[in-house]
Amino acid sequence: MGRYVFKLPDVGEGTAEAEIVAWHVKIGDTIEEDQNLVDVMTDKATVEMTSPVSGKVISLHGEPGQMAAVGSALVELEVEGAGNAAGNGKAAPAPKPAPIPKEKKNSLAPGGGEGWGEGASAPTHSEPPKSLQQSPPHPSPLPLRGRGSEDVKRTFGDKPLASPAVRQRARDLGIELQYVPGSGPAGRIGHADLDTYMQSGGTAARPGQAKRDGIEEVKVIGLRRKIAEKMQESKRRIPHYAYIDEVDMTELEELRAHLNKTKRADQPKLNVLPFLIRALVRVLPDYPQINVRFDDEAGVVHRYAAVHVGIATQTANGLIVPVVRHAEARDVWDLANEIARLAQLTREGKASRDDLSGSTITITSLGALGGLATTPVINHPEVAIIGPNAIIDRPVVKNGQIVVRKMMNLSSSFDHRVVDGFDAAEFIQRVKAMLEHPATLFME
Repeated sequence: MGRYVFKLPDVGEGTAEAEIVAWHVKIGDTIEEDQNLVDVMTDKATVEMTSPVSGKVISLHGEPGQMAAVGSALVELEVEGAGNAAGNGKAAPAPKPAPIPKEKKNSLAPGGGEGWGEGASAPTHSEPPKSLQQSPPHPSPLPLRGRGSEDVKRTFGDKPLASPAVRQRARDLGIELQYVPGSGPAGRIGHADLDTYMQSGGTAARPGQAKRDGIEEVKVIGLRRKIAEKMQESKRRIPHYAYIDEVDMTELEELRAHLNKTKRADQPKLNVLPFLIRALVRVLPDYPQINVRFDDEAGVVHRYAAVHVGIATQTANGLIVPVVRHAEARDVWDLANEIARLAQLTREGKASRDDLSGSTITITSLGALGGLATTPVINHPEVAIIGPNAIIDRPVVKNGQIVVRKMMNLSSSFDHRVVDGFDAAEFIQRVKAMLEHPATLFME
């Protein structure tokens, strides 16, 4: 038998190191060639590292969240033959970038609810966090005997074994599982154990008054770490200027409802986003200093003729920004189709690198949950971000009369180094005027 050392290969584009996101094997596992060993994250993408050989895992190097240098050992395998530990084996081939990994149901940042549309999903590879329970004042292990089980010594501070349903029932009853003997394997607590505990005189706090102890330690790794770094960089480097205005969306909502009612079967249902994007692409040519990417290290502003609109996507693990490319060349139906396509790809974890890069201006929204106003953080190196809020019925004065209108606050942030406050306010007011008079969205 020989030993094969799998080292982190050069994944391209000058990457010198990558973050370990999640292990898919453990010591003692027997693996096959091309089996996924570990996911790592570079500045560009999440990459699956597959094994070039079959063998048995004898050593793993690094924990999730740690950085690994290109060329450093990741996995050691026991293999048939001589292996490569002495340099006589094949070098591990460079893996191909993998799609963004799948995540459970998530939502697109524009939000759910009528008028905003369906959401998308995003990646996560974080391992379950460890729960660190605070210890009651008992210094030594206690034997807890369950029916048909051996004595299980549970030290106070250890997390009792129980299913989510049992834990929820215990919370509802005000029972601390730490004190309940479990009759299952390794002292696992079941519903019958809760019944026995109560029948034997075990005490419970009144519902809603049970003490809640414990500290959950969640390591910031993978996508969550990238988001944290991105937000910190944006706020540190960019002097944000915020501007908020209210928009009367009544006529646009009437038009949208009419178009959805009369659309063809092969046409998508329209939400607010295609109309907002349409307004942006109509107004931006008059404000070229807003549709830009600012290289502040080189001191160069790159003004774009094309409008590539980023759509901030909220997921259970954080934000990603798929990009609607060449929005200026699309009508509202095409925009709706593209937004839906990106949402679907994101939900399935199949968005490509091109789908997730190159935006020149970003829209971020909480949709129906949008509240009164937001102060969105600019997606560096862009210089502007637009944040539509919830559309709600509000009494307003129109032509001297108090009437109920569908109103929406439009929030925005600008890089004050590149965009003057007057220009930012005028730009938003121009967008507002087009949304309030939706016929102008379609007039050349």
